[in-house]
Amino acid sequence: QVQVVESGGGLVQAGGSLRLSCAASTTTFSAYGFGWYRQAPGKQREWVAGISKAGITNYADSVKGRFTISRDNTKKTVYLQMNSLKPEDTAVYYCSADLRNTYWGQGTQVTVSS
Repeated sequence: QVQVVESGGGLVQAGGSLRLSCAASTTTFSAYGFGWYRQAPGKQREWVAGISKAGITNYADSVKGRFTISRDNTKKTVYLQMNSLKPEDTAVYYCSADLRNTYWGQGTQVTVSS
């Protein structure tokens, strides 16, 4: 069982920045791919960004150029740097750790005020 814990959410004004962190408790962290997802009130969870075990990154069109996903295998942590935040980025952000199974964290709230 892998425990995934997100942190770093909060309230920020439009145009501001936040960095989310995702810590995963596994001895094989480097073998995992990770994803960031978000779910706004009344909407389905949507994929935001992903990073493979090799460090290859992908982004949803809605965040491309504003968000950056990265990983630090020594710290067993994945990051989501979010810049130029918009009110429509408001959501609970979830991290997933993917190998043979997918493990989810509890989420962290991001609120962007206009």
